[in-house]
Amino acid sequence: MSEKTVFVEKQYLGREFIPITIRLVLAMFCFAAYFFTDERERNGDLFPIIGFAIIIISIIMGFLLHFKTIVENKSVILDGLWTTRRVKIDLNSIVKAEKGTYSRYLFNNPVYNLHTKGTIRFFTAGNDAIHLTDRDGLLYIIGSRQANEFLRAVREEMKR
Repeated sequence: MSEKTVFVEKQYLGREFIPITIRLVLAMFCFAAYFFTDERERNGDLFPIIGFAIIIISIIMGFLLHFKTIVENKSVILDGLWTTRRVKIDLNSIVKAEKGTYSRYLFNNPVYNLHTKGTIRFFTAGNDAIHLTDRDGLLYIIGSRQANEFLRAVREEMKR
């Protein structure tokens, strides 16, 4: 069999708009609190240190890979962070593949291989997801920023 990769997507932890905004607002509050503290307060010097630490952590998180999605060789491979197990979904057992929303909530936590109520979820950022249903009725919900291309690649591999 050929090892031809049809689709690859990398999702990073620190690149979502809402958490970046929250971290930057926290850093701004730290800098504002430092500006308004009196000279007599010794603990006021910690505010700029905490503000810069929040900004540095935000920058580092922008380069932290949460998981990588690969579609190749009639399977979807999800490879996560350092200690996570690699998940391989065989497309021969998938009966339905469709595009949908990940969740109806505005704020969603990043998850990798979360098993709840007959679904297995993989999500980092965005609103769109691919819903894959296998023969046993198990639903895989895989969040993606490139959902249309991901769905096209999955359907293309299922036909082969």
